[in-house]
Amino acid sequence: MASGGKLKISKNPGEVIAVIRRVLAENGRDYIWHYVFATVCLLAIAATTAFSAWIMRNVIDDIFYRQRADLVALIAFAVAAAFVVRGLATYGQAVTLAKVGNNLVARYQQRLFEHLLKLDLAFYSETRSSHLAAQINQNVVGIRDLLGMTLTSVARDAVSLVGLVAVMILQDPMLAMIGLLIGPPLVYTVNKLMRRLRRVTRESVDVNSRLIGAMQEATQGIAIVKAFTMEDQLSAKMAKLVADAEYRSNKIARVSERLTPIAEMLAGFAIAGVIAYAGYRATSGIQPPGSIFAFITALLLAYDPARRLARVQVGLERSLVNARMIYEVLDIEPQQGDAPGAGKLSVPAGDVRFEGVSFAYPGGERVLDDVTFDAEAGRTTAIVGASGAGKSTLLTLLERFYDLDAGRITIDGTDIASVTKHSLRQAMAYVTQHPYLFEGTIRDNIRYGRPDASNAEVEEAARRAQAEDFILQQPQGYDTPLGENGITLSGGQRQRLSLARAILRNAPILLLDEATSALDTQSEARVQQALDEVMKGRTTIVIAHRLSTVIDAGHIVVLEHGRVVEEGTHAALMAAPSGVYARFHSVQSERGLGLVDDVKAPAQPEETTADVRADRRKA
Repeated sequence: MASGGKLKISKNPGEVIAVIRRVLAENGRDYIWHYVFATVCLLAIAATTAFSAWIMRNVIDDIFYRQRADLVALIAFAVAAAFVVRGLATYGQAVTLAKVGNNLVARYQQRLFEHLLKLDLAFYSETRSSHLAAQINQNVVGIRDLLGMTLTSVARDAVSLVGLVAVMILQDPMLAMIGLLIGPPLVYTVNKLMRRLRRVTRESVDVNSRLIGAMQEATQGIAIVKAFTMEDQLSAKMAKLVADAEYRSNKIARVSERLTPIAEMLAGFAIAGVIAYAGYRATSGIQPPGSIFAFITALLLAYDPARRLARVQVGLERSLVNARMIYEVLDIEPQQGDAPGAGKLSVPAGDVRFEGVSFAYPGGERVLDDVTFDAEAGRTTAIVGASGAGKSTLLTLLERFYDLDAGRITIDGTDIASVTKHSLRQAMAYVTQHPYLFEGTIRDNIRYGRPDASNAEVEEAARRAQAEDFILQQPQGYDTPLGENGITLSGGQRQRLSLARAILRNAPILLLDEATSALDTQSEARVQQALDEVMKGRTTIVIAHRLSTVIDAGHIVVLEHGRVVEEGTHAALMAAPSGVYARFHSVQSERGLGLVDDVKAPAQPEETTADVRADRRKA
């Protein structure tokens, strides 16, 4: 079983009983009365099925053979009552098991989602999220089907079969022995087929998860697909996956359906033998025909539950594969737990210090090596350096997305490893270069910064983030539903919503990871104006590619190959012409990017919003 990171799939068939026990242990108590009621209904179905075969002897012998008119009404009433009970019981068990099954699916979906949220980033770096989501969607119903099939096969089909076999034995032991000769070869055939079906089903689940995942990725990246004319390549890839999925499904059908002709042939031989022997006895006039008719009726009725019991193992194998794969995800232990006795972080000032921090991603080379610097409370600290120098890694470590290999990070003197991750992250607002927007309205996405915020606070945060102008232009203003990741908004608009979320959070520490580098000049000016607003009075750590955005920072830290090589203000660093920072500035100036002497024009409003805001509020 995987303990973290990559999901490992177990193939041990001996886990079958353990999976069933685990499912029952986790869910049986919560649904005990539902299962009791369903079991009573299923037993009623089994009893009325056996009764239908038993009463055939009375129908034939007493009504047709002995012609007892006084028993006609009683027998007819008994048959009608049996079918009424059977109909009501069938409805009761079907509705009850459906209700329990639907609740189980909802419960495991919620449980899986909550568990996935607890897993560290190392797991997601090694597991494709689209494939994981597709696999979970396919497998979550396995728990429901596992319990439902187990109950119905035991309480209805097994009991019905036992009752009908008892009727056959009581009516005629010799005929019963002939009819039951099909049992051993049928059991042998089922066991042989199941070994093959278990392997094929797992292969099918894996292929289908890749297929659905590929479809999801293609639709999410449709702009890139069209821009690079990747349609033909992806169509060919998809055709191969579809053909593979079709082949696996056909293979499952071939393996699982082999049971049907074998069972039919065995049943045919058994029924033919019974009819031949019973016909010989009937023509000899040894006994009245009622017992023979009752026996044949029981035999024919017994075939249906026997066939279902033989096929239920096919369904159980599929469900067990699904259930095992769900538990393989649930059993992955988060690698980043809170320390024993971890307390809540208190941030009276917001002073952040990195002390001898070293770090390497799992399976990779060292990214940071003995990094030490201070980000003083209430001022802006900028981190600059070439791509791959480890700038963004510093923020991921401060957020405790990963644990350090060496050193420590403190906030106001408190080691962040000694506090809860929840309290640590509540003390920070994180704005990335590529903001992510979630399903819901504009108001919902801003409110994720602080769920208990009022509508007035949400709108105030949007105004401070220079976002209200374009929000009020949307069809429903703040209540406009967003497309996937806000696809209908520009990059600058999405970034300003991300900033509004950060402003609403009102955290003492602000982390900005190249928040403007991907924007055009006009969008950058408006976002920078919003940033200047949100950075006031906060400890801010800025990662910047364009040096022009950090020249006013109170402290600049220069990283190279994972080590701090220079520190100081812009003026102090520029005073060393041979230094790394000065070299960066020179290169960017030559490319027209290092705009140290540039004077930023004030951001021009996209439009006047006073009237729009007033009209929107009136509406």
